[in-house]
Amino acid sequence: VNTRKHPLEIPPPSEKDWQKEDEEDFFLLDPDRKRDVLPQPFRMINKLVMQVFESAMEIIERREILREAQKLKVQPKKCFPTAEFQISERANCLAVSGKYIFVGLSMGLSAFNMCDFKDVCAWNAAKTEICAIHASDLGNKCHVLLAVDEMGLAWLICFHRESFLLIKILNEMKDISQRSTCVEVVLSQGGDYAGILLKGNTKAWLEIYQLPKVSWLTEMEKMAEAAEAEEELACSERRSSCSSEVGTFLLQGLPVSAIQADVELDSPVLLLTVRPPKPITGTSFKGPLDALKEVDDGSMLGLGHNHLIKDFQWELQEAIFCSTYQEYLEAEGVIKEETPRYATFHFLLPSRILMGPEMEVQPDIPVGIGVHWDGNHNFCMYLLNHSLKANSDLKPDVVWPCAAPIACSAVSSCSRYLALAGEDATITIWDKHLGYPLSVTAILEERFIRSIHFL
Repeated sequence: VNTRKHPLEIPPPSEKDWQKEDEEDFFLLDPDRKRDVLPQPFRMINKLVMQVFESAMEIIERREILREAQKLKVQPKKCFPTAEFQISERANCLAVSGKYIFVGLSMGLSAFNMCDFKDVCAWNAAKTEICAIHASDLGNKCHVLLAVDEMGLAWLICFHRESFLLIKILNEMKDISQRSTCVEVVLSQGGDYAGILLKGNTKAWLEIYQLPKVSWLTEMEKMAEAAEAEEELACSERRSSCSSEVGTFLLQGLPVSAIQADVELDSPVLLLTVRPPKPITGTSFKGPLDALKEVDDGSMLGLGHNHLIKDFQWELQEAIFCSTYQEYLEAEGVIKEETPRYATFHFLLPSRILMGPEMEVQPDIPVGIGVHWDGNHNFCMYLLNHSLKANSDLKPDVVWPCAAPIACSAVSSCSRYLALAGEDATITIWDKHLGYPLSVTAILEERFIRSIHFL
């Protein structure tokens, strides 16, 4: 028999039966756990949406970093052209002299005035494409131009009173097979000298010309006076004439080019012909025994006359032999034709190195040239007062040797400082007046310097 002593009641809940949602520390729970109870498709969609948002935030942060870094950089000043001039053909090159801009076109030359940027004159008598052009101001509204066309011809042209006058083609030959190709042209500042680098089938050489600019300026003054006299005569005849057509005809018959057609200027004078230097050989040892005492590394192959023959010298000996008897070996067909070499040259103003004690020089007129050939260690200087001798090899007056072959060079505007960059990525700044190096800078390894300039 079961007897109840108390009435039926709902028992109070125990702590283990409490609902977690009702706990006071519910904020300590992970909210992501709620998504685990969702079905699989909803969880996959949620995961993809979160990945999209995270990728977007990474892109935004990356762009913000780049934008902040760009703000810290120095912004270059944007320059817009102040004026422009139109040309009818393709422009290949240009040069500036005085107030004129000379443009080499696909067919001839054009001159533009920088005051109004209008075409003042055109020259296409040769009907050839101009590939390079250099210009220099001679004074008295006269300019000299040295241009190279597509065929490698060097054209020496004078520009006066807004018209062109051809002086001479420096490398013109009647026999086309004997013609040499002009590779590089340089005009000295002031137009006193001109240099052209010529390349033949097997050889390359440098020719330096002296330009008779004094006689040119005298002829130009006479030509200008004749033009003014003709113009005054035409005006007087026009006034006396009753017919306006006659006056128009006389005015149109006075172009300066018609007067210049009868003018022949003096040709430039060839001063120097510089050829690639021959390899330097010889030794300071007096005999083979002195050489044996100094060198004993086990690479000796034999003894010669007054020098030690080593294994790497056989190649040098063969090169010297081929250079000495080149014409005989070519006739027999033994050796191949040599590849023409390239040279870089500069006109040098007076300095202590290039001035003799009795030389009378002017500070703004070059007295010498500096030349270095590709693959050569030496920077050679030649004075411009040498007398040209036929079939004679000109030797340099000053030679500056370098540890590595010279890759490129530059001369400052004052012509005092000379920069030589070697193939070992080393730049040496020389004081040409005093003759000693000012600084030596080594660029990072595995670098090759192609050009160098003074700013």
